[in-house]
Parts: sequence; structure tokens; C-alpha cells
Amino acid sequence: MKNRTILGIVCIVLSLAVLFGAAPLVNTLTSGKAEIVRVSRDIPQGKCITADDVTVVEVGKAGLQENAVRDAEAVIGKYAACDIKSGANLLSSHLSDTADSADDIFHTLDGSKQAMSITIGSFADGVSGELKNGDIVSVIVTKDKQTTIPAELTYVRVIMTTTAAGTDRDELQQNEDGTYELPSTVTLLVNPMQATLLAGYEAEGEMHLSLVYRAMK
Repeated sequence: MKNRTILGIVCIVLSLAVLFGAAPLVNTLTSGKAEIVRVSRDIPQGKCITADDVTVVEVGKAGLQENAVRDAEAVIGKYAACDIKSGANLLSSHLSDTADSADDIFHTLDGSKQAMSITIGSFADGVSGELKNGDIVSVIVTKDKQTTIPAELTYVRVIMTTTAAGTDRDELQQNEDGTYELPSTVTLLVNPMQATLLAGYEAEGEMHLSLVYRAMK
């Protein structure tokens, strides 16, 4: 009986130690604060990030992404690797040292790579207007009542989409009714053989684009 009493006292002491010692320590660790960089306005892919685009906020460490950016000065002058929405925590995966925008790609064309635009004949042909720079698409061709995906056009990179008025996707302004003007052409990064095929299908066939891959950020 005496041993049981001693054991009970020891258990009580240990319980109190956990309650008043370890528990507050755990709470302190999980409820700690950290400063991170948060996006203060929408940043389109390829845009050079400025001080006006971000702000530093204090948040709890619990559940904070490991790759959350904490130094605002380190992101100024970097480029957005994807579209980043206002209010999002800025992550290292959102950043790139190069813009990789349509204009950057145009400046790297050397003949072996060319930029070529094709017509989006309908809303469905261009993935409902959702295509953007960096997407990989397949060109589905219908000619002489036969529909195929030519091997040379199985994987093609999108550079940009443009409306009938010549406005690029990243520069679109919202209409009064909340809609956006739909693109009428898509510009692709191709080699000379692909360009020749696309020109032929543009003149004598019908083309649909299917989205194969979009990089996740």
C-alpha cells in the first residue's frame, strides 16, 4: 500500500510537471510569430517585382510554409514565375531570376526557334481562353474528315494569346459586365518544320488545341 501511495504521488508530480512545464513550452513554440512577405496586389507572370507589389506581415509560425519568403529586399528585382494573387504569401517557388515573358522569348529567337500565330476559330478551339505563356499544348488537326495529332505538333509551347484588337492576355481589362475579351490567336514557339505544318493546316484544315501541361508553382 505504501508503494502504491508513493507511485501515485510520483504520477501526480509528473502530471503537474507536464501541465505547467512542457505544455507552455509547446504552446510557445507553436504560437510563435514570424515575419513573411505577402503580395499586396496581383502580380502577373513575368513581371518584375517592385516594393509596391509586396508587404511584410507578422503571422503565426504554425502551419507556415517552409519556403515562405521572409526578406522583402531579397525579392525586389526578381520576376514572377507564375501569376500571383493579392493576399498570397510569397513563396520561393514563385520567384525567378529571369522574366521568361513573351518579349524575352522574342528576343531569343535565332531561326532554329520561331514564333508563329494561329487562329483560334472558336471558344472551344483555344481551351476556353485559358491558355497562357509557358503552357504546353498539342495541336489537333482535322483535314479531309480525318482528325489526328501530328507527331511534330504533339508538344508545343504557348508564348502568348491575343485578342482581335491586338491585346495580350496579361494586358486585358475587365469589361463592365465582369467578362474579358476572348483571344482570337495563339502564338506558339516552333521550329521551321512545325511552322510549315501549321501554315498548311491554317489554310486547308481546322485546328484545336488541347492543354497537355501547365507548370505548378
